Amino acid sequence: MNNNQELKFNSIWIPQRADPYVYRHIDGTYYFTASVPEYDRIVLRRAVSLAALPAAREHTIWVKHEKGPMSEHIWAPELHYLDGRWYIYYAGGDKDDVWKIRPYVLECTDEDPVTGKWIEKGKMQRADEDPFSFEDFSLDGTVFENRGKHYYVWSEKVSVGRKIANLYIAEMESPCKLKTAQVLLTTPDYDWEREGFWVNEGPFVIKNDEGQLFLTYSASETGIFYCVGMLTAEADSDLTDPLSWKKSRYPVLCTDEAKGIYGPGHNCFTKLPDGTDIMVYHARLEKEIVGDPLYNPNRHAMLMKVGWERKDGLKTPVFKYE
Repeated sequence: MNNNQELKFNSIWIPQRADPYVYRHIDGTYYFTASVPEYDRIVLRRAVSLAALPAAREHTIWVKHEKGPMSEHIWAPELHYLDGRWYIYYAGGDKDDVWKIRPYVLECTDEDPVTGKWIEKGKMQRADEDPFSFEDFSLDGTVFENRGKHYYVWSEKVSVGRKIANLYIAEMESPCKLKTAQVLLTTPDYDWEREGFWVNEGPFVIKNDEGQLFLTYSASETGIFYCVGMLTAEADSDLTDPLSWKKSRYPVLCTDEAKGIYGPGHNCFTKLPDGTDIMVYHARLEKEIVGDPLYNPNRHAMLMKVGWERKDGLKTPVFKYE
């Protein structure tokens, strides 16, 4: 099976699925989840290949609460396999305060995450010495491993009035709790991160084979100005030291009117069986958005082959609409 021939890149792969996330398990199975337009549940589908995921049955594995925490705005789930168990990290609001968005965790100890039982582990726990994390609008938590340690990166708002969304990182003590206090990775410094809202969100990490990590993230409001920025760090550095990370001056992926792709962002990475790196992201195909961009359903999951080229001596990922 040649997955490169079967897949179509930079076009609709799975329609109306924002914040797409793909995980390739150790047995080669691909799992897909995303935010659904109703923001009311968590869905999961699986297949033997990326090409088969669009036609795969979508299973609802969890539904929002009727009231209280986790009763509105169920956003951006990610599926991870840690310590022999399945975890889903996601965000949710409260029907009485829909913008009281916080990060939550589900756990499944069964072998099969689709048919297995999922248990609510509650809100993601901060480190004991950290009084700040997850006390305000917090979402888009992701987990990555480096040098035997696991790290949690997320977006959280600070300030007053129209709050600013920054990215933070901490080492993890367990799948449900942080070991270290939050460290600020990036705040919206540049004009392309400040369109509509001042936002850094949707982080995800890809590594090269030479010892560098690249953390992509999304910036600005969720319409046509949405775009992807990137941070770079050495794998042997202290990843909880903000000086270990270098921020790219310009976005690495943004709207391309000539290609008819608008507002690309909230990406993750996976691999084809032959080792090809794939970026999974959402984008729109129309410039004019009907209604509030956040509630317009036409953010579609798409795929892009990740290229690699040497820049300033560094093997760097390249994202192109080809």
